Amino acid sequence: MVLRDTAKPIIRIAQAPDAPRGALWMVLACACFSLMNGIVRHLAADLEPLVIVFFRCLFGMVAMAPWLMRSGLASLHTRRPWMHAARATLGVFAMGAWFTGLGMMPLAEATALSFTTPLFASVAAVLILGEVMRRRRWSATVIGFVGAMIILRPGLVTLDVAVALILGAALLMSISQTLVKLLSRGEHPNAIVFWLVFLLTPLSLIPALVVWQTPNGEQFLWLLALGAVATLGHQAMARSFAVADVTAVLPIDFIRLPFATAIGFFAFAELPDMWTWVGAAVIVASAVYIAHREARLRRAEAAT
Repeated sequence: MVLRDTAKPIIRIAQAPDAPRGALWMVLACACFSLMNGIVRHLAADLEPLVIVFFRCLFGMVAMAPWLMRSGLASLHTRRPWMHAARATLGVFAMGAWFTGLGMMPLAEATALSFTTPLFASVAAVLILGEVMRRRRWSATVIGFVGAMIILRPGLVTLDVAVALILGAALLMSISQTLVKLLSRGEHPNAIVFWLVFLLTPLSLIPALVVWQTPNGEQFLWLLALGAVATLGHQAMARSFAVADVTAVLPIDFIRLPFATAIGFFAFAELPDMWTWVGAAVIVASAVYIAHREARLRRAEAAT
């Protein structure tokens, strides 16, 4: 009876119409990622962030086993192993910077700064993919970075290592997203997902061994929860993008900030200031506009 009652919300989401269903999946993903960051923030107080990264990758790979058994090995063939390796390496550095930064600054502020990832991705698409950014997209990107400056308020607030780590993680994640676009031009989606997860674990073990700490019993339980919550978040986000347009569900990503604020307040006695909310709103508005423009251009190209 308990298992049946627990499954009811998931069943309701699966049975909802496409647009509401995509929104509900996105809300679930945001809640999971916010909880994941809260767990990381809790663990980082006593456990090395690089060790947390390794266990996050390890349990993520374990969670992939049932999926791999179901999808088979044929879809994992790749002609670009070095690009997969480069993406996994970027992922290790991004998670290392993100997890370390989370342990050094308020949860809500870090979440707000993470909204800069789509802005960095737009610039990376120009530099790496050779995409053309016209005036409107450049304007939206610049406005988004103005939003980041509203949060940081350089000259009034000291910019420290934590801010550099969070922004560095956002930059690395944007480059990783750009590599996904390159890989998707010839690789099966199953291979793109699998090789990232498969390579992350050994790559993350190398820096973890340098600062190794063996987790105690309580920390190990938190790490298990971290892997489960992160996997559920990625599954929910994938389902959200599968049933609804990105432009329809991307604005919901802003709900990560209220979730992070609630976790930060109740778990760590943190409360973001007004400028964090204002800056985050500016960043999200610019990111949504960029996604909307890309979707319109894709539809126009398809029609042509």
